[in-house]
Amino acid sequence: MLKTYADLTKFGIVVFSVLAGLAGYATGFQSENAFDWKAILETLLGIYFLSSGSLALNQVQDHKLDALMPRTANRPIPAGRLKPAAAGILSFFFIFVGLQLLFTVQPMAGLVGLICVLFYNGPYTLYLKKKWAYGAVPGAIPGALPVTIGYAAANPDIFNSESVYLFLIMFIWQMPHFWVLAIRYKDDYAAGNIPVLPVVRGIDKTLDQIALWTFAYVGVALAAPMFVHASWLYILLTIPFVFKVLQELYRYYKSKGTQRWLAFFMWLNVSMLIFIIIPVVDKWHFLITESR
Repeated sequence: MLKTYADLTKFGIVVFSVLAGLAGYATGFQSENAFDWKAILETLLGIYFLSSGSLALNQVQDHKLDALMPRTANRPIPAGRLKPAAAGILSFFFIFVGLQLLFTVQPMAGLVGLICVLFYNGPYTLYLKKKWAYGAVPGAIPGALPVTIGYAAANPDIFNSESVYLFLIMFIWQMPHFWVLAIRYKDDYAAGNIPVLPVVRGIDKTLDQIALWTFAYVGVALAAPMFVHASWLYILLTIPFVFKVLQELYRYYKSKGTQRWLAFFMWLNVSMLIFIIIPVVDKWHFLITESR
């Protein structure tokens, strides 16, 4: 039962979302405000329930499509372990609980959460990913919003430079992240008639796009001092991860996408967490140092 629940809600992705929300909250928190554990807990639970409900609803929407692809055929609904109606009820309940928690903490956080769900389970799931080879680009918007939700819970000014940096890191990261998987499971997507980039444009052009977006991704990370407070700690933590991501990109690209895909994929994921955590560490390190 726990495995069915974890598979339905894509627990691994939800953990990423919660961690991103925590980084957003810690970055947006103003030192002059009173520290409120209840607000932090409600924010993280809100992101957890909202992400779980949205991802579960996505599986309800796509269960017939999932049945066509070997990679997704064993998901709870196409595998027959869960009825679509039951999964749908659970997903709507989770979304409601998540939104209720976020609106209680800060209306801006709730509004961003609502936009996230509406866009992901609306235009992206119902049309963009099924009709457009570049659907991953607009689809990355809701994927990047958990960090903005967390930031908004602490600071409703989500259009300042700190918040924009966090959003850009998570937004740009998703293109190489997704297209590496799309190359790896190209035949599955073709079986499901999903027009992902490798299926429509071929692997070579997809690799070019992966390289382009990866350069943009590490470029934003290196430009962090333009957006957030940065010190020697920024250089110490950022440069090695930028180097490793580019090194794995080179190896992956040189092999035409046939080798070291997992190494490149994992370094992308680890680096993303590092790049959104750095502003937190640097900000609070600076505040602690200044207070002494």
